[in-house]
Amino acid sequence: MSILSWIILGLVAGFIGSKIINRSGQGLILDIILGIVGAVVGGVIFSFFGAAGVTGLNIYSLIVAIIGSIVVLWLYHAVSGRRSA
Repeated sequence: MSILSWIILGLVAGFIGSKIINRSGQGLILDIILGIVGAVVGGVIFSFFGAAGVTGLNIYSLIVAIIGSIVVLWLYHAVSGRRSA
């Protein structure tokens, strides 16, 4: 995948993932970073269960990246909530 494909996938997946968890977006740059990290995390999770990770700029990869970004945000909120308490 090209860098532009990763940015587009990251933006869409990060935005959708942050909407699901926070009900609001994180901002353009943070949504892109969240989506790219989510794609990597989702790829690792899916590979662990024997499925393919991110395979290109397609719907399957978008779903993998969204699930990964939800996991990343959930872990972030779990850790940051524990620190502030």
